[in-house]
Amino acid sequence: MGKTLAEKIFDTHVADRPFDDTWVLKLDRVFCHEITTPIAINDLIAKGMDRVFDPAKIKAVIDHVTPAKDSKTAEQGKILRDWARRHKIADFFDIGYNGVCHAIFPEKGFVRPGFTVIMGDSHTCTHGAFGAFAAGTGTADLEVGILKGVCAFKRPGTIRINLNGKLRKGVYPKDVILTVIAKIGVAGATDRVVEFRGPAAEAMSMEGRMTICNMAVEAGGTSGVCLPDRITVDYLWPFIGPDGDKTYATKEAAFKDFNQWRSDDDAVYSRVVDIDCGVIESLATVGYKPDEVKTIRELKGKAVDQVYIGSCTNGRIEDLREAAAVLRGRKAANTVRAIVSPATGSVYTQALKEGLIAVFQEAGFCVTNPTCGACLGMSNGVLAGGEVCASTTNRNFYGRMGKGGMVHLMSPASAAATAVAGGIAGPEDL
Repeated sequence: MGKTLAEKIFDTHVADRPFDDTWVLKLDRVFCHEITTPIAINDLIAKGMDRVFDPAKIKAVIDHVTPAKDSKTAEQGKILRDWARRHKIADFFDIGYNGVCHAIFPEKGFVRPGFTVIMGDSHTCTHGAFGAFAAGTGTADLEVGILKGVCAFKRPGTIRINLNGKLRKGVYPKDVILTVIAKIGVAGATDRVVEFRGPAAEAMSMEGRMTICNMAVEAGGTSGVCLPDRITVDYLWPFIGPDGDKTYATKEAAFKDFNQWRSDDDAVYSRVVDIDCGVIESLATVGYKPDEVKTIRELKGKAVDQVYIGSCTNGRIEDLREAAAVLRGRKAANTVRAIVSPATGSVYTQALKEGLIAVFQEAGFCVTNPTCGACLGMSNGVLAGGEVCASTTNRNFYGRMGKGGMVHLMSPASAAATAVAGGIAGPEDL
């Protein structure tokens, strides 16, 4: 019987099986940020265990409130900063060099096919786009990961999502993942790995694949994964080739090696779901659950107070290009606050070179530094009670972006069109 990608990673990383249903896995990466990691750091200090298993495998960033907005957030940053220096963690990205965690870590080449990755953040599943098993954890598991380089999991089954057909013009990976979540529900992938397959998935860039894997957790998934292929090789080549760590002499050698992390043809899945991507329209969430979805066409004209483009879901250069293409030569309605946050400094620099930042500014957008702050209502775009935001983020829970606020999740192109129209709209409406 064949194995899924997740099963292959579990089998090659198992360190212990203390119980039949418990797999202790060796970790290739432990990612950290200033919101959840300081709690783990302080607890390890209190226990007399202020150590790290391997400073080269730990990567850290300040990304939610950057720069600090008050004494509390300054203290969180200081704890992480002092800890990184104390343990000689070279890959610590402080203010000025930082970015959104799930954008900057892949951008630096830290995730590879077959890796195991944890972080105290639910959207760690993003990194499964590279053919890795990546999962968000609680504080206790994060502490063990930092200290021992292992993490315990129950071996998850895998749901296979076949993304069939070809996306129509004006339809994006964000629309695809909203379609998937609407179909299987917010608990439809609980304790499962969500494996995205099919021609529509294979045609996506790494940015697009990260978008769909990022929101696997919104269907309850432990991790979202895509199978590594030549697109994966091309993205990672600067880091794994002769100009990088010299792991591979040729792209063909890398591709051949990455094939070991593809699911077998006779692998057994918990469930198989077919999606016809050729009929997907531009979508947005309604209500306060990610599986409550309607077409932009059905929601057309619904008033919004704010538009936000950014986050670990849709703040990469591809996303900014899509939004800027809609905004070029247009202006945001004077009833809408419009904000864009490039996900990393490199994305910001590239957007400057391409003239995208100028497009946003001329359209009336506030361009902020890279940050996760608005997504969870901490900084740089918090809503007031009763306000509505059209957002490219990943979670529309009640009060997510501010107490009493309402969030409609949508693609960057639809968010840009909404900013111009002053109410929910798609690019085709302009």
